[in-house]
Amino acid sequence: MPDKAAEDTTHFGFKTVATGDKARLVHNVFEQVASRYDLMNDLMSGGVHRAWKLALIDWLNPPRSARPYAHIDVAGGTGDIAFRLLDRAGPNTHVTVCDINRHMLGVGKTRAEAQQYEGQVEFVCGDAQSLPFPDRKFDSYTIAFGIRNVTHIEQALSDAYRVLKPGGRFMCLEFSQVAVPGLDALYDRFSFDAIPKIGAWVTGDGEPYQYLVESIRRFPPQEKFKSMIEAAGFARVSYRNLTGGVAAIHSGWRL
Repeated sequence: MPDKAAEDTTHFGFKTVATGDKARLVHNVFEQVASRYDLMNDLMSGGVHRAWKLALIDWLNPPRSARPYAHIDVAGGTGDIAFRLLDRAGPNTHVTVCDINRHMLGVGKTRAEAQQYEGQVEFVCGDAQSLPFPDRKFDSYTIAFGIRNVTHIEQALSDAYRVLKPGGRFMCLEFSQVAVPGLDALYDRFSFDAIPKIGAWVTGDGEPYQYLVESIRRFPPQEKFKSMIEAAGFARVSYRNLTGGVAAIHSGWRL
């Protein structure tokens, strides 16, 4: 018989926790770093995340025509991906930002107002595993540095498929498995030795950064994640490594 205790646990970084507790623990992490989200990503990537996000938009290549285009960015509360997409897409593009953390959404709303994106973007509180939207609503879906934090990745992928229109595209940008010999050891040393200390120095608390480093190491490698996307129903799934595999973009289509 299955081990009931094992079924009721999951991982929060390297720790084993009750499945029902992970969402709360992740929420607490992002509540602490919401106002310093860009700084967090700068620490995690050495500042390269900005180029990675542009690479995501480049590969998505949203239409620049005047036709209506509906996009959803999940776990993107601060608007980083949404604003980059709107700068590239046509005038009738509308982006829905969905994030489970209201503090992150608050940062995004403030930025949208300051940068005059009102009317082009909306911010909705919701769970990636059960999005509060009808079936077949969106033309494309992105999630950047967010899917590794959900409790059940398979559920998030399944719901991404559900809310996309036939012909819609799923894209995920996430820290991944380094594919360059030698770089992996250097990256591990930087991640575990430097990032939590820098986080503590900048924010006064290194624990959220310790979790984020550990969560990267627990995320499936590129080929395994590709298989998970295919199992959710997506076709023509592929990926591109960035910076030697420090991050990767995965792409799939609902056909």
